[in-house]
Amino acid sequence: MSGHPDKAKTVAEAYGIEKNAIYNYENFDTILEDDRIDVVYIVLPNSMHAEFTVRALRAGKHVLCEKPMAVSIEECQRMISAAEEAKRKLMIAYRLHYEPLNRKVMQMCDEKRFGEIKTFDGSFSINVEAPNIRLAAELGGGPVGDVGVYPINAARYVTGEEPVEAFAQAHQPTDDPRFREVPESVSCVLRFPSGVLANISCGFGAHRNDFYRVACTDGLIELTPAFSYNGQRLMTHQKSHADSHSVVTHHEIAEVNHFASEMDHFSRDILEDRKPRTPGEEGLADMRVLAAMAQSIRDGRAVRLNE
Repeated sequence: MSGHPDKAKTVAEAYGIEKNAIYNYENFDTILEDDRIDVVYIVLPNSMHAEFTVRALRAGKHVLCEKPMAVSIEECQRMISAAEEAKRKLMIAYRLHYEPLNRKVMQMCDEKRFGEIKTFDGSFSINVEAPNIRLAAELGGGPVGDVGVYPINAARYVTGEEPVEAFAQAHQPTDDPRFREVPESVSCVLRFPSGVLANISCGFGAHRNDFYRVACTDGLIELTPAFSYNGQRLMTHQKSHADSHSVVTHHEIAEVNHFASEMDHFSRDILEDRKPRTPGEEGLADMRVLAAMAQSIRDGRAVRLNE
């Protein structure tokens, strides 16, 4: 599907797609009549996720939707309801839930391998050049939904909890035309029920960096890069019984193609009628955090997530 006929034709020819399998925004709903299509993968600008997810579900297709799931809590809820009404599966493309090193961190934290979690620090920044849809407010742009959602989601899957409070601040420089509509950088502290504090930062104006660190009572878990398509490096630090220095362990786990892994998972979920590991509810949970952060920035105060 494309809004550009020439581009669509080029891609179709490259991958052996029949001409009558090329769709555009206007005739999209006619996929209802195309039995060749089982799943629609939504990779549109954030502001268009909800509309085309709902349209695909109503056309009887399962949906894999990129993150952030949508641009509001109401849109997320509407997408979930549409999947339930259509009796089709909705999965949000949180590819790191299908990546072995992040999965290993989840296991370590769930098993309390290094004791109780005390703090989480996560960051993801890239230097975005204009023109770019990431810089357009009307398309749901901005660093929080684009790159910030990664450490936000990681804080949730590391702790296994939902945050109860968010306090966020944003910087939007007036001397850089890239940031007329969206902030350059955002920082936030999330408070979890157990007392864990998560320090989250993200931005569109710095050299690429992506990592997170989980500080526990008896050790430290560090993944850097954490959110890239490949090259994840996992290290753990724990106290040595012989001296005061930490024992550093590098965990070697074979890489996978993140996109193939998540698509294979969704395919099996459909074939075996299982609920996806990252359903619409996962996207809604992050959207609640994003909404609280936005309110915190507007009001200049900490915001409870149940407000």
